Amino acid sequence: MMADRLVCRECHRVQETEEAEACDACGSTSLTEDWAGYVVIAHPEQSEIADEMEVTEPGTYALKVR
Repeated sequence: MMADRLVCRECHRVQETEEAEACDACGSTSLTEDWAGYVVIAHPEQSEIADEMEVTEPGTYALKVR
């Protein structure tokens, strides 16, 4: 269930494990459960959304992180 997942406050990446201690993508330890909405980016080099979010790696990203 996505609602239980942690999200990185720095890069907005949704973490693969619910018990993550650091972000899988950027290594930040600033993780939160307080987020809303998400987008799956498969091809960031071809995505306007990825460009707007400054995402360069494929993955699942939160749209709003508090």
